[in-house]
Amino acid sequence: MAFCRETADGLEVSVRATPKGGRDALDGVSQLSDGRDVLKIRVRAAPEDGAATAAVAKVLAGAAGVAPSAVRLASGATARLKVFRISGDAARLRATLEAAVAAL
Repeated sequence: MAFCRETADGLEVSVRATPKGGRDALDGVSQLSDGRDVLKIRVRAAPEDGAATAAVAKVLAGAAGVAPSAVRLASGATARLKVFRISGDAARLRATLEAAVAAL
């Protein structure tokens, strides 16, 4: 899936966050107007003081099967479109994320 790409130390994932979304969960894959794919994640947290970003990182960690400490924000701290880096074996991470999205 095009929402993620492999890096030297893991995976880089493009995310569209929906704060105050009623639940903490993956919400599928969407294509932006410029053609890029993003993984949609909704969280209950409000976008205040980084709470929503932290909640998105936690959901992403759960979907990837890693500890939350393995997920860090690369860009988009105050935007809905964010890029996260997940440390670990890129092939395993990609397979786990794709399986989580397919199960939706």
